[in-house]
Amino acid sequence: MAITQTANAHWEGSLVEGKGNVSLDTSKSGSFEIDWKARAEEAGGKTSPEELIAAAHSSCYSMALSHGLTGAGTPPTSIDTKAEVKFQAGQGIIGIHLTVRANVPGLTQEAFVEAAEGAKANCPVSKALAAVENITLDAALV
Repeated sequence: MAITQTANAHWEGSLVEGKGNVSLDTSKSGSFEIDWKARAEEAGGKTSPEELIAAAHSSCYSMALSHGLTGAGTPPTSIDTKAEVKFQAGQGIIGIHLTVRANVPGLTQEAFVEAAEGAKANCPVSKALAAVENITLDAALV
């Protein structure tokens, strides 16, 4: 059964001078300020579409990797994933770098990297971001 997750954005003004907010409605986790400066220069306590994409990608990737490892008989003790989404004004998202560190008892580094690459290729958010040409991965056991 498919479920729908909802967020809403409100924007006022031009791209560069305007401002707005985005709310995470399904989880009711909050409303966050957005503006061009936070997106293209520095966050300054505000979020951006790219930060929200990074949150979605890191969490989806961790879940997909956990699922794959467990299905292969090597359930992880822990997985920590950082997603860095690189945005260039005028070009858009030009790259995403995933860094994953995991504790997986009984698994070799080589087998872990193979599982990590599989999760990168198959997590639903990675698939949704397929238009991004440069998605890289640094995977290591801890």
